[in-house]
Amino acid sequence: MKKYIYTVLLVLIGITAAQAQRMLPKQKGLEISVGILSNDKIGNDYYISAAMTVNGKNGNYQLWALEYTHQYKDLRIPQETYSAEGGYSFFLLGDARKNITLNFAATGVVGYETINRGETMLYDGAKILSEDNFIYGAGGRLTFETYLSDRFVLVLQGRTKVLWGTDLQQFRPSAGVGLRFNF
Repeated sequence: MKKYIYTVLLVLIGITAAQAQRMLPKQKGLEISVGILSNDKIGNDYYISAAMTVNGKNGNYQLWALEYTHQYKDLRIPQETYSAEGGYSFFLLGDARKNITLNFAATGVVGYETINRGETMLYDGAKILSEDNFIYGAGGRLTFETYLSDRFVLVLQGRTKVLWGTDLQQFRPSAGVGLRFNF
């Protein structure tokens, strides 16, 4: 199975046109990404994100995203976060045609987090003291982006968020992969 996936990836990378223009100003893109949260135990902690990008000059772009995060707190208590994020991504490194780039983004985050889906009582009769909250904060992400074709971009990202208004983990790092389609 791995052999077929690698073959498809190599074919897609080989399709890339040598003379194509990349990162045209005002060009919009739709990005879907998934990833894992960096916790002590990796397993059911993940995020799903849908973002819109608007290219600026010199490889920079605006970023607007909606995200769902699901993670487990102690004793398998689910914590879900719904957030909106907006910010700007700055071009750091890349080749002249922008086939491969390294970008850094700074963002603002607002959202809502719920613990145990709003239920305060656990199955054993214990009461959860943490409450559902509106959250706000800042985020940063470092992305490695490569064009698979004229319109498709593979995005590898390392991210972190610092959130206030939460009763839970304030610093939330994560890593993920995404696919962007440029219109």
